[in-house]
Amino acid sequence: MILLWLAGGISHLDSWDVKPDAPREVRGPFSPIETNVPGIVVSEHLPLQAQMMDKFTIIRSVDSTASNHQPNQVMQTGNLRSAPRVNPNGSKYPAIASVIARHRGANQPGMPPYVAFHVDRTHIAWGGYLGQQYDPVQGATGPQPFTLPSTLTVGRVSRRRELLGSLDRFPSGLDLTGRMSGMDDFGEQAAEMVLENRARTAFDIEQEPTAVRDRYNRVPFVDQMGTRGDQAEQVLLARRLVEAGVSFVTVVLSTHRNSGTWDTHGDPVATGYGGIERGLKPLLTPFDHILTTLVQDLEERGLLDKVLVVAMGEFGRTPKINDRAGRDHWQPVSSLMLAGGGFRHGQVIGATDRLGGEIKERTVTPGDLAATIYDFMGVPLDATYLDPRGRPMHIVEQGAPIRELV
Repeated sequence: MILLWLAGGISHLDSWDVKPDAPREVRGPFSPIETNVPGIVVSEHLPLQAQMMDKFTIIRSVDSTASNHQPNQVMQTGNLRSAPRVNPNGSKYPAIASVIARHRGANQPGMPPYVAFHVDRTHIAWGGYLGQQYDPVQGATGPQPFTLPSTLTVGRVSRRRELLGSLDRFPSGLDLTGRMSGMDDFGEQAAEMVLENRARTAFDIEQEPTAVRDRYNRVPFVDQMGTRGDQAEQVLLARRLVEAGVSFVTVVLSTHRNSGTWDTHGDPVATGYGGIERGLKPLLTPFDHILTTLVQDLEERGLLDKVLVVAMGEFGRTPKINDRAGRDHWQPVSSLMLAGGGFRHGQVIGATDRLGGEIKERTVTPGDLAATIYDFMGVPLDATYLDPRGRPMHIVEQGAPIRELV
């Protein structure tokens, strides 16, 4: 799976759930456009998605009531209690990706199961109660991350691993937190990635043909302040990684730390966030390009039915434009987009009311999304894990696979 995380919360009313018949202060400055699926319209600034709507499913009725941001983990865990701002233990519920890492692992030996590209650790969910060994490997563009120094050979690394094993006599019974075993697992995983050519090759963006790199970079990810990020190449790397055997890759489409690039309250709130015209509009064009390029690339490589792509943020935005020409946080409803996975697409699931502020039909919960992903990835929906007190915790709470996708 590849998750494109829109940190800050994309405005559903200005992207996938436009309301052309609503009052201007609700419908906003953007116009709707028809898609290649009759009856489905999206924002005028998503023309490429409109041309490929038969490859996508829009869910317009996501209940994100419990979700918050920075850290923004409810939607990435499927657990309503995973909100660190209001729950002291909120950060301990494992990411969907971490659960997959535990139950499925990587699809190929020598590859990490969970990789994340981000500019701020509060934008993603972690291993939590499962342990540090199920945290993501931190992805990066630029110099190859798994190249050995010239003075260190594969043989020397292998001998060092043997020596470390003979010296490590830490009594496992004293490791009450599991951190030592987690570090041991991390060490083994790191050594495998360094020694196995598969990981080094997958992370080496230089091995991708120039034409493909140029295709992804044709519309670079540039935010409203003109800051250029590496997100286009990170998404290309995500495709390379799932192709090579990584099970789950998260790419955060944000150049900002803190609450994220998509937190479009309006210009006076914080420099660099902007409102709908000055903040959101510059983001939609590169996002439109990145998402559709990824889906086309996966399809051309025969991978689209095998890889699930999800694009979403932590909540929606207020139905009414505020006095700063932006929209504030709106937790009652949000929209998301899916592609691939062998699911039935070219459809819209759910609906909001005429102002886009409340769910009108077919509520989809974070648990429903988690159950859908687990079912797709072959993780038993009745699986559990233990909290520090030894109590079993269900990986799916208040959720079931989204039936309309099948």
